[in-house]
Amino acid sequence: MNKQEIEQEIQDKGLTAPRVTISDIEANIAREEYFTAFEGMLGREACDPCGATVCRSLNPKDKSPFELLTFCVILLKNGYTVTGESAFVSSENFDAELGRKIARQNAVNKIWPLMEYALHEKLHKES
Repeated sequence: MNKQEIEQEIQDKGLTAPRVTISDIEANIAREEYFTAFEGMLGREACDPCGATVCRSLNPKDKSPFELLTFCVILLKNGYTVTGESAFVSSENFDAELGRKIARQNAVNKIWPLMEYALHEKLHKES
């Protein structure tokens, strides 16, 4: 059963107590950014080519495996950040758009318990 089917069942059963919904989560997202591990490595080299870390030029052989790892960073409206990632085993299966979707879903999955805790705390204080 997927999330949409579960949501429909909740609505069909008339379960109306306070709860966190995907709409609540989406409404709490202020911004999201995506990058591959390779792009992160390029950024590190550009920002600090010979600084505190050992300076090394990127080897073209580094590119392929690090391009298969995608990160999503979600900034919530309260300033808190969560991350998600997706990794493809082979470059033949890599699809950038799919990688971003999977990474985002993994980040969103981390928001659920945070918002559920916040709602539970609010309800506890109100009772």
